[in-house]
Amino acid sequence: MGYQYLSNSELLLRLQQINYSDFLAQSIKEYLPLALAIDTEKARSELIVMPILVEIKRQLPSQISIFSGKDFTVDSTKGLNGCCDFLISRSPEQILIEAPVVTLVSAKNDNIQSGLGQCMAEMIAVQLFNQNKGNQISTIDGVITTGTNWRFLQLKGQIIEIDLNEYFINQLGRILGILKSTVVAE
Repeated sequence: MGYQYLSNSELLLRLQQINYSDFLAQSIKEYLPLALAIDTEKARSELIVMPILVEIKRQLPSQISIFSGKDFTVDSTKGLNGCCDFLISRSPEQILIEAPVVTLVSAKNDNIQSGLGQCMAEMIAVQLFNQNKGNQISTIDGVITTGTNWRFLQLKGQIIEIDLNEYFINQLGRILGILKSTVVAE
């Protein structure tokens, strides 16, 4: 498809951490040990990742929608089909996935590196989806996470930049700051 991949250790350094609700702090405190004890991708997604994404939705009322486990077949002839773990759209419409989709989150049980290819393919699918809907945006953000470790990617045109930094759950305000910046209008 002609995409180029670049590593960048300064991709998101300028972004600041943000404050978050006591509810999220309590949820992470209470459910992080449970998610780690169960130690499955599903448990990590439900008990760590989703509460973090819901916090972003809480901070941006009536501005975004979050989808979990929805079919996102864009072009099966190009292999751009299947379910995404999480999608965030810059539309408040919560029933159907509407363009522009701005961020996708790929949850992995224990290996960030193993999710790079899948995440990049999903970013390309999001880009094509937005183009097909006549709502193209300049940057598509991707995230690969185990719930405790987070890695961010950006797709601009045909260049995918991979942030070399990993962010950890003890940097929750920073992770939220990055996530929020991905969904706020350009």
